[in-house]
Amino acid sequence: MSANPFRIVLTGGIASGKTAVANEFAQLGIDVIDTDQLSRDVVAPGTHGLSLISKEFGPDVIDRDGTLDRRKLRQLVFADTEKRRRLEAIVHPAVREELRRRSLIAKSAYQVHAIPLFVEGGAKGEYDRVLVVDCPENLQIQRVMQRDQVDEAQARQVLAAQATRQQRLAIADDVIVNDANLESLRAKVRTLHECYLALAAAKTSPRLA
Repeated sequence: MSANPFRIVLTGGIASGKTAVANEFAQLGIDVIDTDQLSRDVVAPGTHGLSLISKEFGPDVIDRDGTLDRRKLRQLVFADTEKRRRLEAIVHPAVREELRRRSLIAKSAYQVHAIPLFVEGGAKGEYDRVLVVDCPENLQIQRVMQRDQVDEAQARQVLAAQATRQQRLAIADDVIVNDANLESLRAKVRTLHECYLALAAAKTSPRLA
């Protein structure tokens, strides 16, 4: 891997299609690092993260099989800002360190880091491009209702807890509008893939003095 890899952050609102886009990049041979998955990995059985959570919140948040009882933990921190901050102080640094480690060993021409709450984090960091997956809000609400089996009011409540569509688009270098079928989405990803290959090559190519 280059010492100065070309990194793209992939983000978007709930049910916008981030996972589908990430999967398409992976199909093209690109290393995709998903922070949602990392947040599960760093609290897997036997990890330091799970041990810290058990000490902080008690053994009741650990299931009989040794895995984290996410439902019980969510109930503990949902309405308690202080507890939520304590949980974040355990999980977030571990996720950042694991993200850095996996980025260092990635081998593809460029990297995609899927970070759903990137806008909420408030920093572009060391990324070369920000790719936002977007879709009309009414379609987003329909998808949340169908996926999570909730009513419209609940779906709107979920959306309201995230950054707004306007906030995401404001930081975007590239936008994929996911409002059609998979073939349409795939074509958009392939177009960006060619662009990113060229940009990555330009960044990592040695320059003559």
